[in-house]
Amino acid sequence: MTTLIMPSNHNSIKTRFTYRFARSLKKLNKNRPASQSMKETYRRYHMIRVASYASMASAVGPKRAWSRAVLWKIRNRTLHRTLMKKSRIHALRTRKVSGNPNDLRKLVPGGEGMDFSRLLNETAHYIKCLRTQVQIMKNIVDHCSN
Repeated sequence: MTTLIMPSNHNSIKTRFTYRFARSLKKLNKNRPASQSMKETYRRYHMIRVASYASMASAVGPKRAWSRAVLWKIRNRTLHRTLMKKSRIHALRTRKVSGNPNDLRKLVPGGEGMDFSRLLNETAHYIKCLRTQVQIMKNIVDHCSN
């Protein structure tokens, strides 16, 4: 098996995210069941998604409010899973974008109690990290498909 080419700056968020996410995927792959029912496929999708967000938030560290909020949510998800699922489905059905700063507060993890200038700063950083996340995931898919 060939190795994934890593970024040269070992202290970058991209490198830390890549290492953490690759390690999480390796653990998930070890526990992969032989059969792939639709329920199992969804469960694995959810586990990969959580691993991706946890890897990104832990790579960023506790300096950012959004990363603290993501890690808190992941740690406490089993306590509120049913309620969150129902409220998320309802929110997705009723969500409308109006350009209101309160909409942005709902989209950025941990953005509820921030003043507007800090919210914009956290949003910019969160978007940067999401782009990095997508780029690394694309690289992984490209690497695995060759």
